[in-house]
Amino acid sequence: MKLEFIPHFIRAYNKAPPEIQRAFDKQSILLLENLRHPSLRAKKYDEGKDRWQARVTKGWRFYFMIKDDTYIIEDIISHPK
Repeated sequence: MKLEFIPHFIRAYNKAPPEIQRAFDKQSILLLENLRHPSLRAKKYDEGKDRWQARVTKGWRFYFMIKDDTYIIEDIISHPK
């Protein structure tokens, strides 16, 4: 598997605090190793669009799609409590 970042994600990532960027970098490595890694808590977010959600930290999530052998990373946001 490989990662692809859409422009919207890159903008959101650049606006995120540095500690969230570092946490995402760690989580993206885990995603490449194992979609079902417990730290990610990855789940289908939108069945109709085949969109997934995974945890960056307790308060942040990232969203992605799976296309062939690529995780297309779409967004990273603060998770509403």
